[in-house]
Amino acid sequence: MSTFRYGPWRGGPDPLEPPYDVAAALDEIGDAVLDGTSPRQALQELLQRGPQGMAGLNELRRRIRERQREVRRSGRLDGTLEQVRRLLDQALAEERRELFADPGDDARLREAELDALPADAARAVRQLAEYDWRSPAARAAYQEIRDLLRREVLDQRFRGMKQALEGATPADIERLREMLRDLNALLEADARGEDTGERFAEFMRRHGEFFPDRPRTLEELVDSLARRAAAAQRLMNSLTPEQRAELEALAAQALADLGLQAELAALTQALQARRPDLDWSGSERLRGDTPLGLGDATSALQELADLEELNATLSQRYPGASLDDVDPELLNRTLGPDAAVDLQRLRDIERELRRQGYLTQRGDALELSPKAIRRLAQTALRRVFAGLRPRWRGEHDIADAGAAGEITGTSRAFRFGDEQPIDVVRTVSNAVRRQGPTGGPVTLSVEDFEIVETERRASAAVALCVDLSFSMVENDCWRAMKQTALALHALATTRFPQDAVEIIGFNRYARPLTATELATLDCDLVQGTNLQHALMLAGRHLRRHPNATWCRARTCSTPSCSPAATCAATRTPNPSSWWSPTASPPPTCCPTARRGSTGRRCPRRCTRPCGRWTRSPRSAPRSTCSCWATTRGSPGSSTRSPGATGAGCCPPGPTRSARTW
Repeated sequence: MSTFRYGPWRGGPDPLEPPYDVAAALDEIGDAVLDGTSPRQALQELLQRGPQGMAGLNELRRRIRERQREVRRSGRLDGTLEQVRRLLDQALAEERRELFADPGDDARLREAELDALPADAARAVRQLAEYDWRSPAARAAYQEIRDLLRREVLDQRFRGMKQALEGATPADIERLREMLRDLNALLEADARGEDTGERFAEFMRRHGEFFPDRPRTLEELVDSLARRAAAAQRLMNSLTPEQRAELEALAAQALADLGLQAELAALTQALQARRPDLDWSGSERLRGDTPLGLGDATSALQELADLEELNATLSQRYPGASLDDVDPELLNRTLGPDAAVDLQRLRDIERELRRQGYLTQRGDALELSPKAIRRLAQTALRRVFAGLRPRWRGEHDIADAGAAGEITGTSRAFRFGDEQPIDVVRTVSNAVRRQGPTGGPVTLSVEDFEIVETERRASAAVALCVDLSFSMVENDCWRAMKQTALALHALATTRFPQDAVEIIGFNRYARPLTATELATLDCDLVQGTNLQHALMLAGRHLRRHPNATWCRARTCSTPSCSPAATCAATRTPNPSSWWSPTASPPPTCCPTARRGSTGRRCPRRCTRPCGRWTRSPRSAPRSTCSCWATTRGSPGSSTRSPGATGAGCCPPGPTRSARTW
């Protein structure tokens, strides 16, 4: 016995939320599947272009390309070198101005020393480290160079460090050294396989202000630092050899002044060992006019790398690709919250298609479920009949309704000739009410009798013969054929579930198909239209259901590309228009045929007698065969005349009614 417990809602998914509407997305996938695309490829194409009214992966990739162009036009990579040269020239100019007013020999010696400085800014800054500046303005400019290099070099490795080190004291520098030592020790312990959960929590508690992104795990911290270090290395690779040597010398001098060179070298080596998948040897080219510092240039290159990674994951062009591979936080950081919302919507569509049972995974293959096939068939039926004008009813009308069949639960008075079973309870009750309480035996009269009311349901045996030859693809009728056949199958199986429906596909040979197989069937480069084999299988299907009131064979083989036109050649006709073997010929038969002793002969192309009725090749419409007939023989048997080409149907035997197209 099942028990249920009720309580207050404590968060999580809303239990009363209606299911996610994936009808439009499923219809778009169904259209692609009917065109011959696999379900997995159809789903990928839907996610790439996006459902109607939603941004797809292609739109997100377009935004990424636009952002990449903006970043590449944001500035130049040599901004720090340019700023160092400017400050150095300013310091030298102030010092020379101060020395020019002094007529002593010491001033002349100092001027000679300044004139002998190398053109390389890094070597000039290194030689001026021990120089005793006369000008206070020159001394301030040189000190600004040293502070700038410290901030830029550390900001190149740790985002936000440039602002944090403005006005830094020796105590702040010592705390930075302690952070680097603890970080290297933490990475070494993790490399040895030790449990570093508690140590990482303690590390973040002590040094969390150095990491504004606040990583939650050691893996997130390593990922952030490794991406930054890889971007810094790509920045150095993007410079010219002269610029790279000059900047490396300046950075080494700044780190040596801080006493951090060894710690940063060990950290870089550990990060490269943990993330060898990152691009450590690539280079980028920025085409902007604004000079960028080391930190800003590194941030630009890191953003370009993030955008390139997002572009690769959003393309979904690698084995095992999934939307779960896309980092929503990275997408939010680079393109904004709207892009993250669009990605979440696409994830919801893919998840709900699987959760609601429309897509099933079998091994590596993604398949449409029977529920999805029924949905596609109903959609195809709705689209087909939306373009048709009502001409025939297409019902299972019969003239003797109520004569025999299923019991309805009601009764009626007996009439002469009725064969339905007698309703004993109502019959005896009528006799008792008529006679009254006599206390003796009950005498029945004719007016007391009532019979059980029944209704008779007509059933049909239907064979849908579907042309799968390559001519359907050449005439661009592949999708229309599948849509029409699925619509007819849905009509027969849903509105008339008592009918026996079978789909028969034929090209070089014929074979039975299920609705799922037909929907996911891909076209083959096979020439040949073996309609005879299809009619043989249709005849077998009709003979397996001898109690069917109607026996019908329909052929989907029309050059028309319109589903409505295809359905017009295959829809269920009015029963009054069906003909029997003993009836007069249908109006579409050959008007000039001569009746012989063996049957009716077609005056064109037929070289021997056909069967009971034949069709003229010139008078036949394009949606039918050019010459075909049924032969006299056993019930349900049929043959096709030698000159017949195109589509036809399998008429039943002489005891059933049938109509040909």
